[in-house]
Amino acid sequence: MKWRRRDAPTVLLGVALLASAALTFALCWDLTYFQDTWAFLLDRQDFSADAFLAPHNEHIVVLPVVITKLLLAVFGMTSGRPEMFAMTLTVLVSGALLFVYVRRRLGPWPALMAAALLLFLGSAWPILLWPFENEFTGAVMGGLAMLLLLDRNDRRGDAWACVALAVSVGFGSLGITFVLAAAVDVFQKRHQRGWRRAYVFLVPLLLYAAWWLGWGHDAETHITLRNILASPAYVMEGFASALDSVLGLSSIPVNSPGEPDWGRPLLIGAIALVAFGQWRKPGFSAGFWPVAAAGLAYWLLAAFNYIPGREAAASRYVYAGAVFVLLMAAELLRDIRFNRRSLVVAGVLTACAIGPNLAQMKDGRDWLQEQTVLTRADIGALEIARRTVPPSFALGSVDTTGTASLAIVEAGKYFEAMDRWGSPAFTPAELATAPAQGRHYADIVLSQALPLSITIQLETYEANAGAAGCAVAGGPGPSSEVRLAPGLTRIELAPGPHADFSLRRFATGEYPVITRGAPGQSTTLLRVPRDSAPQPWYLLVRAQQSARVCPASG
Repeated sequence: MKWRRRDAPTVLLGVALLASAALTFALCWDLTYFQDTWAFLLDRQDFSADAFLAPHNEHIVVLPVVITKLLLAVFGMTSGRPEMFAMTLTVLVSGALLFVYVRRRLGPWPALMAAALLLFLGSAWPILLWPFENEFTGAVMGGLAMLLLLDRNDRRGDAWACVALAVSVGFGSLGITFVLAAAVDVFQKRHQRGWRRAYVFLVPLLLYAAWWLGWGHDAETHITLRNILASPAYVMEGFASALDSVLGLSSIPVNSPGEPDWGRPLLIGAIALVAFGQWRKPGFSAGFWPVAAAGLAYWLLAAFNYIPGREAAASRYVYAGAVFVLLMAAELLRDIRFNRRSLVVAGVLTACAIGPNLAQMKDGRDWLQEQTVLTRADIGALEIARRTVPPSFALGSVDTTGTASLAIVEAGKYFEAMDRWGSPAFTPAELATAPAQGRHYADIVLSQALPLSITIQLETYEANAGAAGCAVAGGPGPSSEVRLAPGLTRIELAPGPHADFSLRRFATGEYPVITRGAPGQSTTLLRVPRDSAPQPWYLLVRAQQSARVCPASG
């Protein structure tokens, strides 16, 4: 086939898609399940209607649950890579669909730039790197497909647009914003094509309404009068954060609150440019109103349901906001013809925007890698303690686990899922060589899951009651650790001040498990239940007086 220069943007789109996929795989290859994903894995294990249709944080999540169940049935739960592949597919398809949408309005080179900005939108790193967020990317994929199918302006296009819109709604509540876009399109074309095509948005809307009546109305809602009154400011913040993220100017730290410092002046400038354009040539394209309505609805719905942690500038909200900004820009610029110089300038600006976004994506991946270590270590500790841990034991405390990712994980539910689909946890051997932070919290989880127990008997020290097998600890010299065997250990503390006892197992150079210690002239009975790991526990006694650490019966 003869090479044609006009094919270059399409070829480069293919390169961008491959690069995006390769980057995602490289960054996410070793990551495991995170946060809300555990709700799908543990709380929806059966095949009841509730398992598929129950809301998650007031949102419909039918298709994400279907995908999760399919992946579990085929690949099990030992690795998060299958869900990462599925997520990446929605990201790539969305980027390709955006390319087609913009190409129809501005030409291939601006379309390539728009797609690249979305594919490498590192400011939205949770969306690109956390597979659970396919409720966003899947909804965007279906919504973009719907908009392109409506471009056909024929009956077949309408029918498939209805299907794509239903897919968008099935992925998540973000799909409702695309329902509004379809409704605006139907309203605009009512004179040429009539109202019979209203089914395009009515069928998905009725499906959502049926879900809401059956399941969604029971979900917690955060709509308040205060949120409604504050929504205009939230909407402006939303568009501002989308603008500075698209242009690579977001300064919001990973997993931290922040402000769209560059976005606010950018938004003011964008509004001024639009106003100037309207003064020069009044009127918007017909395609502007559906995407503008969807973008406005997106930020309004987010504003109505605002709670701390759902700020307009939050990274997980930037992706959809960026999509709407790019769609609106394509419609606002559709009558402009770009010469070679303007395309070169735009290309340089695109490259400059992608660079900082890639840095933010790397920062996001590093944070998720820390969460992966903690997650695999903590559930590995849970598995080691399986013989004795209560089924209701929960990994809900950050002080215990080091991460909020496992807040909903309970031992009984986890073991049920593990028996069905396998384990993503560190084995004891892997845990012994895991990063220090993971080993630190694994010891704490183990101490509570087994659990280790301590009983103090006051005024029971006998100076001459030494027994065979006892180790001497404490005293004014350097402290030394004592290896413990499973079962009961007696710590006999001579008269003197209060002593501190701490333990470690997988940790090295530190003793993460801190006990309440014991007063002088006492005997402490420390029980260490037997579990499935061969690594021993070690006890450190910090005391001014001497102590004896002895095996005990019972």
